[in-house]
Amino acid sequence: MASVPRTRLLQLRELSANIFNTTFNPTGVRTGNKVLRQRLKGQALLDYYPPRVATIKDMRKLWPGLDFVDEDEEQRVISVERTKIRGKGAPKKIRVKPERPSRKK
Repeated sequence: MASVPRTRLLQLRELSANIFNTTFNPTGVRTGNKVLRQRLKGQALLDYYPPRVATIKDMRKLWPGLDFVDEDEEQRVISVERTKIRGKGAPKKIRVKPERPSRKK
């Protein structure tokens, strides 16, 4: 039995890809086509989570004249002050970059 030439097999694969609307990739290069064919998940994720309720920041933007108290933010600020007093706070940011030694050969 005679074997079929490689070019004839490639033509068959190309024709098959055209018929079944698939990607013809004779060299086997990774194209990411599998991922691109999948359905998008964005709308499903948006539908899963409940709609966002107005926050204190949103209320302050809408009515800047009124005084809204954000209890969670107040508690955070108080705890940051306590840790700074105890010396456990974040270090101060460096204002000036230190000079790097020059590279001499």
